[in-house]
Amino acid sequence: MTRFARLATPLGPMLAVAQDAVLVALDFEDAKYAPAVDPAWLEDDAWPLLRDCAAQVAEYFAGERGRFDLPLAPPGTAWQLRVWKEIANVPYGETISYAELARRAGSAGSARAAGAATGRNPLAIVVPCHRIVATGGSLTGYAGGLARKARLLGLEGARREIAA
Repeated sequence: MTRFARLATPLGPMLAVAQDAVLVALDFEDAKYAPAVDPAWLEDDAWPLLRDCAAQVAEYFAGERGRFDLPLAPPGTAWQLRVWKEIANVPYGETISYAELARRAGSAGSARAAGAATGRNPLAIVVPCHRIVATGGSLTGYAGGLARKARLLGLEGARREIAA
């Protein structure tokens, strides 16, 4: 059974989607690749996982949480899953470049492929793809919009001095 909840955040509404006991998506509703609500899904903000997700998202935006503790099972290719795993390891308040992300994911020289996988991340803020920036620190490529990416990094007090 797929359940979902809509979460109010300071940066716009988010949609959280759970399949059984795992979170499969969390994205800003207006993001480029946000999931569309399927009529077969059940809206259930009291479902324990979705309730926990909402609480952790609220703590994140209140500056009280830097890392999420939710069971995750995002759908993706083996490459995407590797990239998302490495993104999840980027600490709160820090950034890395797409080139560094590709290297960490085991494919140095594949910054564009890492960027494409990053853009398809279905777990915004939980898998903090907003922490991935261009070499030199400029903001590029965020499916939720660059203004939102800048605000998320500002919320975290992120440093953007990036080594090549």
